[in-house]
Amino acid sequence: MLNPHRCYNPERMSISFHIDASSGKARTGRLLTPHAEIETPVFMPVGTLASVKGVPQDTLEELGAQIILGNTYHLYLRPGIETVRRMGGLHGFMAWPRAILTDSGGFQVFSLNELRKVTEEGVMFRSHLDGSSHFFSPESAMEAQIGLGADIIMAFDECTEHPADHARARASMELTLRWAARSKKYFEEHKHEVPWGNSRQLSAVSPQQEQIPRFARNDKKKEESAEGYVGTAAAGCPAERSSAAQASLRSPGQPGAAVPTQAVPTQTFPTPSQKTQSLFGIVQGGMDRELRKESAERTIEIGFPGYAIGGLSVGEPRELTREIVESTLEHLPADQPRYLMGVGTPEEIVEYASLGVDMMDCVLPTRAARHGLLFTSEGKVSIKQARYAQDPGPLDPTCGCRVCLRYSRAYLRHLYASNEVLAQVLNTIHNLSFYLDTMRRVRHSISLGEESGFLSSVGSRPKP
Repeated sequence: MLNPHRCYNPERMSISFHIDASSGKARTGRLLTPHAEIETPVFMPVGTLASVKGVPQDTLEELGAQIILGNTYHLYLRPGIETVRRMGGLHGFMAWPRAILTDSGGFQVFSLNELRKVTEEGVMFRSHLDGSSHFFSPESAMEAQIGLGADIIMAFDECTEHPADHARARASMELTLRWAARSKKYFEEHKHEVPWGNSRQLSAVSPQQEQIPRFARNDKKKEESAEGYVGTAAAGCPAERSSAAQASLRSPGQPGAAVPTQAVPTQTFPTPSQKTQSLFGIVQGGMDRELRKESAERTIEIGFPGYAIGGLSVGEPRELTREIVESTLEHLPADQPRYLMGVGTPEEIVEYASLGVDMMDCVLPTRAARHGLLFTSEGKVSIKQARYAQDPGPLDPTCGCRVCLRYSRAYLRHLYASNEVLAQVLNTIHNLSFYLDTMRRVRHSISLGEESGFLSSVGSRPKP
């Protein structure tokens, strides 16, 4: 078993990818990042706001999460990029020593619909929190992600809506390609600004200090530009790093501080040295196979250490998703990591691993858990149903997670029916454990050359 805590510091590359075994199109490998070595194919839990909802970081480590996701759009709005940067990036801010990937914020911005305006330069949008205006460009999205300090960051892209005709899909693809080139240019010029050299401050606030840390929203004073620009190419950004702007990033103990106002002991958090992040490109093209092929080829021409397939799971039928994924994979380099964004169910992640996908993420296991939908080896369980009220058995008799080993279905149903916060915590722990265990079994099966047999065994089953 690889050690996710192990740090790597190769002098020439920020990441490296090695394929260890293959079975059909499926393959197992190792993705070496500045903070961890990752076994692939891998499922990545989503921690939108630097938090996988309901699950503390030590529990994620126990579950075997090798890499988690952060969301640039949400973290830009709060607590703000500069707050995270000052604490050594997301690794220091959230006390997570393993690998992190951040998206560019593009998907969230484009999901705002009426609250955004797209131009060649970027996207003007309004915050879903307070309606304030902001602007993302390829350059500012890169600056934000460099400040967040994830191991892997994503190029700024436009997520094509569904349905979209050929002309619309092509225009969107062309824009994404131009933005990919701009993203890479900015990243190459600024990648050494990653904040890993900063030390993280661990708060040691005692229970008697009933004080909530106050964070400067987006690290900007209210009197700053209402445009809300971020990035050196945008108005108002230079002030964010100037000495004048430091007034808005007050020292501990001052009003409006971006860190806890109570002076607390600090602890140095070890970080890799002489390393940079890796920027992945994103293939778009809607549901058009030829556009996907062209997008893949032209994105490869720009040149990235890894490639993502984006713009799926936006309302299209599952069969069409699979068709686009399979056809797009044919045009991606076999010796570089392939990342399928935002997909999917337990059956889907197994299926896409069998097609040669190396990295996947999805909010489904955590979101479904909060609504009482649990995944088991025997099928889906809606724990809110009354038939589980007197059920003394474990949620999944074949699962070795702490939830299934300790609690009955009756208790889990009681917690959910009583609206106890613990219900969301335990449900989420189980679902994540199920997903991560599923991927471990997938890797093992591929290494034995048995991926097709395992795929057929993970199909949809009736509810227990």
